[in-house]
Amino acid sequence: MNGSFWRSSLLSRCSRRAVCAAAVLASSAALAQAPFPSRPVHLFVPYVAGGGVDILARTLGDALSKPWGQSVVVENRPGAGGVVASQALVTSAPDGYTLMVVASGHATNPFLYPKLPYDTFKEFTPISILGSSPNILVVRADSPFKTLADVIVQAKAKPGSLSYGQSGNGTSTHLAGELLKKLAGFEMSAIPYKGGAPAINDLLGGQIPMSFNNAPEALGQLEAGTLRALAVTTASRSPFLPDVPAMSETVPGYDTEVWWGLLGPAGMPPELVAKISRDVVAALKTDAVKERLAKFGASPIGSTPQELDSRIHADYEKWGAIIKSAGISAE
Repeated sequence: MNGSFWRSSLLSRCSRRAVCAAAVLASSAALAQAPFPSRPVHLFVPYVAGGGVDILARTLGDALSKPWGQSVVVENRPGAGGVVASQALVTSAPDGYTLMVVASGHATNPFLYPKLPYDTFKEFTPISILGSSPNILVVRADSPFKTLADVIVQAKAKPGSLSYGQSGNGTSTHLAGELLKKLAGFEMSAIPYKGGAPAINDLLGGQIPMSFNNAPEALGQLEAGTLRALAVTTASRSPFLPDVPAMSETVPGYDTEVWWGLLGPAGMPPELVAKISRDVVAALKTDAVKERLAKFGASPIGSTPQELDSRIHADYEKWGAIIKSAGISAE
């Protein structure tokens, strides 16, 4: 991200805060005059089309468009781990017509990008946790590692001999590996890739011995038998991989996952937030949404705005110390 972007962004923050009160009043007045939504709703996705977040957003958009009687327009705005889309969201009117699906990295971006052009806690309105999915530690089908314990034994016997692939500095797969190193007490090198698919390609090619991957990236290879899962990163076993141990079965206290949430810009009227949250929760309970998410190893959740707010704060606290101690930076 270049300096001019950050400077212009910082200047815009002053303007946003100056007009915030007026925007809230205008939004409340509009809500009182016409039921929401009375026109298309735009849903930002901070990643490229075709990925898990994009699939989730489009699935949710389709489910919401029916009861709303309005289209939900998905806009992919990738860049800087979600910073580009977040910057666009916080400059939008707080009227519910511009929303964004974020991944769990939203909570850790303040540590990865020290000069964020917005305040992660003050310039967004939490609406609902949408769903979650485990990361998976995978090896080639012919790997000598049969269990997570095998990995830990070698890592401790031969310090520095192991490495793992991950989908980019500061991503959930990177942090999954760092948490394992911390809790199990060993060292291994993190090899960053531009996404999970390139990491899997190198794993299959023998360039790396293991990789942490999101479930949507790994499930196809696991079903084909080219990869083997050693563990899922959630505290308990995944319903999608019931025969694969949870990492906590070998490393007590280990628990992490990818989650997705729905945000709006700061200043949205409480009654509007409550309505959208209720509608989202109802949409996530439909068979169409549950079946679609199950295909890429995700479980729908649906929550109150307060629960999403608490989740963001909890992940901020959980990962901050790990990111700092490991010296991880996205810049």
